[in-house]
Amino acid sequence: CPFLPPKVRATHPDCSVVLYFQEQEAECLEIIRSERQTSTPLGSPQQQGCLTEWDGVSCWSAVPVGQSRAVACPDILHVFKKSKALIRRNCTESGWSFPSPPYYNACELEAIGSNNDTEAKASYFVTMKVLYTCGYSTSLAALFLAIGIFSCFRKLHCTRNSIHIHFFTSFILRGAAVFIKDAVLFSDESVDHCTMSTANCKAAIAFFQYSVLANFYWLLVEGMYLQTLLLLTFTSDKRYIWWYILIGWGVPMLTVCVWVVTRLQYDNHGCWDDYTSLYWWVIKAPILLAIFVNFLIFLNVTRMLAQKIRSPDISKNYKQQYMRLTKSTLLLIPLFGVHYVVFALFPEHIGVDARLYFELVLGSYQGFLVALLYCFLNGEVQAEIKRNWGKWQSSMESNVFNLATQDFTA
Repeated sequence: CPFLPPKVRATHPDCSVVLYFQEQEAECLEIIRSERQTSTPLGSPQQQGCLTEWDGVSCWSAVPVGQSRAVACPDILHVFKKSKALIRRNCTESGWSFPSPPYYNACELEAIGSNNDTEAKASYFVTMKVLYTCGYSTSLAALFLAIGIFSCFRKLHCTRNSIHIHFFTSFILRGAAVFIKDAVLFSDESVDHCTMSTANCKAAIAFFQYSVLANFYWLLVEGMYLQTLLLLTFTSDKRYIWWYILIGWGVPMLTVCVWVVTRLQYDNHGCWDDYTSLYWWVIKAPILLAIFVNFLIFLNVTRMLAQKIRSPDISKNYKQQYMRLTKSTLLLIPLFGVHYVVFALFPEHIGVDARLYFELVLGSYQGFLVALLYCFLNGEVQAEIKRNWGKWQSSMESNVFNLATQDFTA
């Protein structure tokens, strides 16, 4: 159908080089096979000439003895500086001559790192993986503990803490998705990641994208709830909980489903973990939208908070509740979105090291920070834990006293 968008092939820049040469080699080998099937035996090498040959870089078409063939340098970024230079080979009685001038002179190969650079890069990624593994492990432990605290104490059951629990769950899913993605995509070093295209790896990437989207949209829900809280003055906030759930879990699910169908229809190759495809905007645009709306909420909440704190009609207790929740949410909104907006303005191959550090290392500790702000440093939670701890100590002391009394009377 002419109205449907064309299929594209988007890969990581490193993989695109590998796939380019694999495709060129496959086409050349197909030509060689067809020549062998159609050619007839000749009496001498002079009559036969030089057959089609793949030299690892270019495909040299068959020519008679005494003639030559010229090909241009492959037009590949980050590999060859020149793509219009010509390399020539002559067909002699003993076969093809060596390329003249050599590829590395004619095409000017980009500088390739030494073994020390390769080892340093490998060490860098190993260190990066250790750091974000520790970060996500710490965050998961803190988030599970925070959910347990909110769930166990009945006095902490409210709409505000229910939203916090959903927010914590989105961070748990994000941490689990990172570990699942590593296990599926990078557990077997013998597998060529550039050509890997299995249902498991695509499902792992889809789950990862869903968890990231849910993470940003539950942060948006936190901002929306704070704004609603200030507008309604702590009344009738329960009726909005299902709308919040629909936004936090439903919108990411719908977005990922659209993205999966789009990739299956128009760009179904690889593991879908590339970020150079135009279809990546199906995921990227909703995240940027959530960050933009949260920034507007950030400005509006700051304005409303300043008005309410100055108002003489607001009691001191309400002001403390406003400040307690506002400090946490207003800290998280810019913290979680600024780096994503900054990197979204640049191509994916620019600032890779900084992008990895922010998204993997610092991002892995965001769950711990959320649990710290919303739970462990929450005065209401601390008071409830102290109260129950005091009741437990009193109960233990009473039991010990009763046992001692029973032993004495016996």
